[in-house]
Amino acid sequence: MKVFNLSCAHDHRFEGWFGSADDFDVQLRDGLLECPICGSREIRKLPSAPRLNLSGASSDASGRAVQAESPAGVTPTPNPGQVQEMMMRVARFLVQNTEDVGDRFAEEARRIHYRETTERGIRGIATQDEARALGEEGIDVFAFPIPAHVKEPLQ
Repeated sequence: MKVFNLSCAHDHRFEGWFGSADDFDVQLRDGLLECPICGSREIRKLPSAPRLNLSGASSDASGRAVQAESPAGVTPTPNPGQVQEMMMRVARFLVQNTEDVGDRFAEEARRIHYRETTERGIRGIATQDEARALGEEGIDVFAFPIPAHVKEPLQ
C-alpha cells in the first residue's frame, strides 16, 4: 500500500492510498483522482518524508522520551490538514442533519422564520442578494461550501 500526499490546483492537501505507485499514475492519467474538498481533478503528488508515529513525544539530551506540552490555556494552531479535516466533519454533519431545499432556500427560510412551516435545519442555494435580504429581515444564514461527494453515501 502506498500513501501519497496530494494537492489540487487550489492547494487543498489530502492523502491518497494506492496499491502501488503505478496505480497512482494510472488513476491520475485517467482523470479518476479528485480533490475531496473542491472536486478539482488537477491533482499533483507532493514530496513526503517517512512518517514516524511517536505519539507527540520527543527526547531530551539523555535520549529519554519527553511529552511536549502547550503552555496552560494555549491551544496549538491547527495545521492546514487539520483545518480541512474539521471542515469536512462540519460538511458531513450539515448534510446528515439538514434538509436540502436546493434553490428554494430563501423562500423556505422565510417560511420557517414566519412560522408558515415546521421549524427545521435546511441547506440550499441562495444568491448574495437573497442572503443579504434574508439578513435584513432578521433571518440568519451563512455560506458553507459542501463538496459534491460529501452529499453522496459513503461506502
